[in-house]
Amino acid sequence: MTHVRLQSEGQRLVLDQCDQSREFTALWLRERSSDPQTRDPRTGQRLIEAAELPLDLRLESAESVDHALRLHFSDGHRCDFPLQELLDEAVDPPQRLWDAASAPAPRADFSAALHDDAALLAMLEALQRDGFVMVSGVPGEEDGMRPLIDRIGPLRRTNWGGIADVKSVANAYDLTMTQRGLEPHTDNPYRDPIPGYIWLHCLANAAEGGDSTLADGFMAARLLRERNPEAFDCLSQVRPGFRYRDDTTHLESEGPLIELDSHGEPMRVRYSNRTERMPALAPDVLDAYFAARRAFHELITGEELTLHLKLDPGQMLIIDNYRLLHGRRAYQLAGGVRHMRQGYVDRDSTASRRRVLRRQAETNASGEPA
Repeated sequence: MTHVRLQSEGQRLVLDQCDQSREFTALWLRERSSDPQTRDPRTGQRLIEAAELPLDLRLESAESVDHALRLHFSDGHRCDFPLQELLDEAVDPPQRLWDAASAPAPRADFSAALHDDAALLAMLEALQRDGFVMVSGVPGEEDGMRPLIDRIGPLRRTNWGGIADVKSVANAYDLTMTQRGLEPHTDNPYRDPIPGYIWLHCLANAAEGGDSTLADGFMAARLLRERNPEAFDCLSQVRPGFRYRDDTTHLESEGPLIELDSHGEPMRVRYSNRTERMPALAPDVLDAYFAARRAFHELITGEELTLHLKLDPGQMLIIDNYRLLHGRRAYQLAGGVRHMRQGYVDRDSTASRRRVLRRQAETNASGEPA
């Protein structure tokens, strides 16, 4: 049962439900109205100029009618606002942060995700919740993961092409193409935009070593805030630069190691020891930054947060590049070949696919026409 009440002379609407209250302003409700005079019925895009609505707009009345709010505004506008749309304003489910002891094991099957919407939705929701998912049954061809990428969104092309090799080569143009171990890092912080998701497909992994590591950067940020708030504040404010350069490419960008959203919560982590280029800031700022970076480094490289795994041929990791840090142990080719294929998919197309599939699943469950 939802109770509706007005406050502040009608400029605020309050919904009381299950011992919780949510408050909305009259002006926000007016510009979100879905009636055909306010929004185009086909596109859902706004037809009125929201910036021209009266700043002192208020609600004359509000009542709950058949799972909707019947609203009457002071400018004469009337509309029925779907009640559930207000209650579900936070679209995405919460993320589940983890350390090594509580690390999840989200799994998906390539063929099922490729052919079944429910399986694909489950894979994408696991990716959003846990920051990674392990996919099995990927075809052994060099571009074997491409059909599933195409079902979600366009493959992100970079100066390395689309799906690229990750294996040891002579005259390597990047340290990923060597046998050395790689410290925990996020990919490509020198790009704008930074690639959202890493797809890493194993074709062969018989080399000695070469195990992959994952660490939840959001959990690291949470622990840093609890244990060393000064370091957390420093890493969310100071903006190091990052650069990649070769004979044909020169990429540069900047941003904090811990980027916060409008609520002050981590929304992206950056960490790339190989490509970071810290500007010559004031000495006291640099002293604080270097100490804070070390504290963060100790967290993301420590066993408390590090998940170890080794991909088998036909397996693939999909990794949230805004949240997780990944790395690998050094390997020796005496035991055999280590050959991975890697591609990127951006966040907007991935989130869009997940939300559309979720909406369709909810529509089918309710029995309403799609």
